[in-house]
Amino acid sequence: MSKMNDMAMTIEELRNAATAINDAANWLAAQFSSASEEAPAEKPAAKVERKPEIKLEDVRAVLAEKSRAGHTAAIRALLQKYGASKLSGVDPKHYEALLKEVEVL
Repeated sequence: MSKMNDMAMTIEELRNAATAINDAANWLAAQFSSASEEAPAEKPAAKVERKPEIKLEDVRAVLAEKSRAGHTAAIRALLQKYGASKLSGVDPKHYEALLKEVEVL
């Protein structure tokens, strides 16, 4: 029964720790909310537009479509231009440029 006792004590300690963390979070929220009411409103930062990350699967789909359209040799030449014999060998930082060149085909 000592293992069960240890388990019960551990569970109780976890609950106490969770309560303490929750109390601390509530205190911090109260401190910051009262501070923000007293301080002048700050201007929100300008939104930085991020380009969506181009994934290997996205590039692969475009290249497969162009290859089926009869541009296989041109695609191979482009891959070699970026130092790879196949798409998985192309550095992800070159995906955008590769897609731009493939669109011309």
